[in-house]
Amino acid sequence: MSAGAEPRVLAAQALDRCVRGGASLRVAFASFSTMLADARDRALMSAQLHAGTRWWLRFDAAVDSLLDRPLSAREPLVQALLVLGLVQLEILRLPEYAAVAATVEAMRGLGRPKFAALANALLRRWLRERAAHLRRLDADPVTRTAHPRWFIDAIAADWPAEAEAILAANNAEAPLWLRVNRRKTTREAFAARLAAEGYAVTAPDRLPHALMLEQSLDVTKLPGYDEGAFSVQDGAAQFAAELLDVRDGMRVLDACAAPGGKAAHVLESADVRLTALDRDAARLPRLHENFARLGVAADVRAADAAAPAAWWDGTPYERILLDAPCSASGVVRRQPDIKLHRRAADLPALAATQTALLDALWPLLAPGGRLVYATCSLFRVENADVIAGFTRRHADAGTSPVPIGWRAAGAGAQNLPGENGMDGFFYAVLEKKA
Repeated sequence: MSAGAEPRVLAAQALDRCVRGGASLRVAFASFSTMLADARDRALMSAQLHAGTRWWLRFDAAVDSLLDRPLSAREPLVQALLVLGLVQLEILRLPEYAAVAATVEAMRGLGRPKFAALANALLRRWLRERAAHLRRLDADPVTRTAHPRWFIDAIAADWPAEAEAILAANNAEAPLWLRVNRRKTTREAFAARLAAEGYAVTAPDRLPHALMLEQSLDVTKLPGYDEGAFSVQDGAAQFAAELLDVRDGMRVLDACAAPGGKAAHVLESADVRLTALDRDAARLPRLHENFARLGVAADVRAADAAAPAAWWDGTPYERILLDAPCSASGVVRRQPDIKLHRRAADLPALAATQTALLDALWPLLAPGGRLVYATCSLFRVENADVIAGFTRRHADAGTSPVPIGWRAAGAGAQNLPGENGMDGFFYAVLEKKA
């Protein structure tokens, strides 16, 4: 197999694992990228896999339209590779000859040599008839935006004026946000260190410990990574610690903590007694690794925040962060597989889980204390509606302003994908009346 074919073969296998096998994009990439020794091949595979996942609903339909008989059911790996061939031409903008030739060679490397001629014919037909095919794809909102219809309809219902901008932002590359560890260095010193290494960074005014790089990269190669000088954390998520308003000596709970980014930010902000929970014990090793690298510590437990009788010692918390399980509809630009894996039927169940968590955690909050509710969702059913229902049920719950400059969303605040360079995110601040 040629050097150029191997990353394409592995990208097709990973894409099929994600689309048909239900694996997350992160897991699919990790499962196959280790077979590539060259960093450039891994980068090519990553680019194809991410673009293929992001644009699957567009180019899967395009492949079907170019075939007399659909292949997806009987030859899913062939289908995935053909989708990647179109992605190379239309999204990655690779040279036409190289994209076609390498895809044909990859078909042989995939163990499907009898489909090599079909791949060549299909991609060349696309190039000849490109304009007509693009017009047809653009006529249907699903294939134009590469979003499932339920998602398009839900966004249009909740954000009618912003719907097109949201769908476009979901298909754009996201910048890389860093949070400088104030216990290790200052933003100014770390920015200068990155600049000396040739990295162009922006220091946003509103977030005092944030730096932004325009393009994603392997952060483990950045200076200061091993010593814990920074974490990767989108700007929207960096507001959680600010809204908690922690001070030295406080007793704090992060109820759904893994992989630990927000909890670490709290620990970097003040000397608090923090309990970090996650119901999935398999996620805690990564949290421990992050804490160790950053030089922070907490009481970390595998426990269900919705069942505090099993783990709570009866002493109230002055601050609680509930970064609730959600649809992740606000981070599609970073995790495009969400478009393939999430279903409309998931939303009521998620809202019920969010409600149950709030109700279970509220008795753990001290009078005068603060609970910050956060999701990376765009849907009102998970955000404003959950908070409105909660305050109706709890007479001792009040809401406070969310002073971070975002658009109002019920009693909370919402950032839409791409706004302020950040992910889609929702916050509400609940105060327990004394």
